[in-house]
Amino acid sequence: MQNNTQIFGLRAVIEAINSDETFEKVFIQKGLKGSLAQELEQQLKKHNINYSYVPVEKLNRLTPKNHQGVVAQISPISYHDIEELTINVMESGETPFFLILDQISDVRNFGAIIRTAECTGVHGIIIQKKGSAPINGDTIKTSAGAVFKIPICRVDHIKDALFHMQASGIKVIAATEKTNDTVYQINFTEPCAIIMGSEGRGINPSVLKLADQKAKLPILGEIESLNVSVACGAFLYEAVRQRS
Repeated sequence: MQNNTQIFGLRAVIEAINSDETFEKVFIQKGLKGSLAQELEQQLKKHNINYSYVPVEKLNRLTPKNHQGVVAQISPISYHDIEELTINVMESGETPFFLILDQISDVRNFGAIIRTAECTGVHGIIIQKKGSAPINGDTIKTSAGAVFKIPICRVDHIKDALFHMQASGIKVIAATEKTNDTVYQINFTEPCAIIMGSEGRGINPSVLKLADQKAKLPILGEIESLNVSVACGAFLYEAVRQRS
């Protein structure tokens, strides 16, 4: 059975996998046994779908229906292939402008970032399959529908996106306080991709060291950092200012 972007029940989820539905994540009850449960796990691994084992109480919160120990979140959008998207942008004659999100986990931050990215002409957003906020009703609402208007790509690892961008001649700029350079010292008129880190940790250190340049926003008050969606907006609009 389906409820907006959510389906539940062992057979229903297996059939959705075989029908090539795009999944955000699958939640499976801890200790679930039986042949269908085994088949589900095999299919999830085969199709590289993000899943986790959770207490039955979490499943009960997700749906009051008879979920049979499994609840899946189906994506309301189709994700783009990063290589095809990059080629299409380059062939369009426009200067590539991408946004990479390193495990932004809050759906409202994610939605707000998508909305700002669409408004600032970003050609595509790249996220990681695991650890990223899902695209659900809250994301759609916060994005004001922009989620349907801007290409979004999912990769197995954020590093894959960085390597691809750099191999395509696109400069990777990391938004981080771990630098002396401000956003106003960066040249955004060249082909570029901006990386924004997660709400708590920021950009993963192993990802940060791969960036071509690092930049920060000047903080003049006593609070040490900005909300990630606000910081992202400041970076994107500086790029717009330079490109206008």
